[in-house]
Amino acid sequence: MSTVLRSLAMASSSSIRHGISLWCPQSPSLKRIPRTSVPFTSFRRTAFVASSAAFSNENREFVIVGGGNSAGYAARTFVEHGMADGKLCIVCKEAFPPYERPALTKGYLFPLDKKPARLPGFHTCVGSGGERQTQDWYKEHGIELLYQDPVTGVDVQTQTLTTSSGNVLKYGSLIIATGCASVRFPEKIGGDLPGVHYIRDVADADSLISSLEKARKVVVIGGGYIGMEVAAATVGWKLDTTIIFPEDHLMPRLFTPSLAKRYEGLYQENGVKFLKGARIDKLEAGSDGRVAAVRLANGSSIEADTVIVGIGAKPVVSPFEEVGLNTTAGGIQVDGLFRTSIPGIFAIGDVAAFPLKIYDRIARVEHVDHARRSAHHCVRALLTAQTHQYDYLPHFYSRVFEYEGSARRIWWQFYGDNVGETIEIGNFDPKVATFWLDSGRLRGVFLESGSPEEFELLPRLARSQPVVDKAKLQSASSVEAALEVARSSLQN
Repeated sequence: MSTVLRSLAMASSSSIRHGISLWCPQSPSLKRIPRTSVPFTSFRRTAFVASSAAFSNENREFVIVGGGNSAGYAARTFVEHGMADGKLCIVCKEAFPPYERPALTKGYLFPLDKKPARLPGFHTCVGSGGERQTQDWYKEHGIELLYQDPVTGVDVQTQTLTTSSGNVLKYGSLIIATGCASVRFPEKIGGDLPGVHYIRDVADADSLISSLEKARKVVVIGGGYIGMEVAAATVGWKLDTTIIFPEDHLMPRLFTPSLAKRYEGLYQENGVKFLKGARIDKLEAGSDGRVAAVRLANGSSIEADTVIVGIGAKPVVSPFEEVGLNTTAGGIQVDGLFRTSIPGIFAIGDVAAFPLKIYDRIARVEHVDHARRSAHHCVRALLTAQTHQYDYLPHFYSRVFEYEGSARRIWWQFYGDNVGETIEIGNFDPKVATFWLDSGRLRGVFLESGSPEEFELLPRLARSQPVVDKAKLQSASSVEAALEVARSSLQN
């Protein structure tokens, strides 16, 4: 790799701040930058040329690197276009076909007596109401799956990939779907101690469950998605649970202080303790070598026999730095059709830095909704004459406390951009809604415990960005009344 490319890769890596989720519209990592920092050449699908037996993959016309959500939905789209059988190969790091990764911090962590999710129950594409794509599904559709052999090198001139086992794979068109890896604490401060867990794949979740079966005191580090979802699960296990984070409240990149207070209260009612504004000094081992305590920067110590770290994720760009990185949002730079700077190479899902058309900026979104949609859009662009640009509306959600016996289940959804002033309506019993208004226009909307019809309204509001009567919205007597005020503004 050239010196310039190495410098670019190092710059990208250093620009990703540990513990900061890059999906949030207010993150400094997503400030507006020029439409593209990589010159995109006109694309022509590379013609497939039969290769010699020296290559380890039989299907060589299309190769997807990465076996996560995006890969599963991309495979479905190839099948829908009749272009998978004998043509598509997926290279997986794990030992399973692609699955719906969000389950790992939700249903997978349910207590063992409360019907936890297990494979093959949540293979893609069941998360969007589609068919369950098991190993047999891929076989039936002529898709080649290569397991537990991640790609470690790429040669764009010869259109070949090298895997960790030394195998060489040939591709005609390449889709990079490598996703993200968990940000980890350094080994020198106890980040790799037995009993310290990070969740990114099934093996991680299985290891955590093994610890939870013996645990007494659990510490969750991080107050974002992972922290909230894992803590909700440990409540079901009836474990002493403490959440530690450096910010002033939960989910600071989305929740307002008022909204966060409501969720914090619910967790506290379930016995969860919070340590806010706290920073970690190190994770300490006991006499048996397992984690025994979390020492804070102020010198205090919290006893723990199980620690879950959820402080962010970083895009897995190696070994694809050569195709062009975005040093602001992180990840691999693509255009609105998910093409990289090298013809025939695409990037989708968490790893792609793409033009967020609706807000005129470059973004990298770490969420399953984008993983699914970007895969579908990319493959359609690759296989058809489609030329319209990806027009994504940011969407985030969470569902927790859904196991049997839970006193209350939580399900919220957010659409749009969390910029401007906020108006909160509702008493969280069970509903609450937050509206973001910027210069009188509705930019984002959050809803807890909505009906199907109410949730369906949210993307219409966020995409239309209507001018809303602020006084009427503030005076709404209920969440339903507030949503009706917003709905009526669509007709103005």
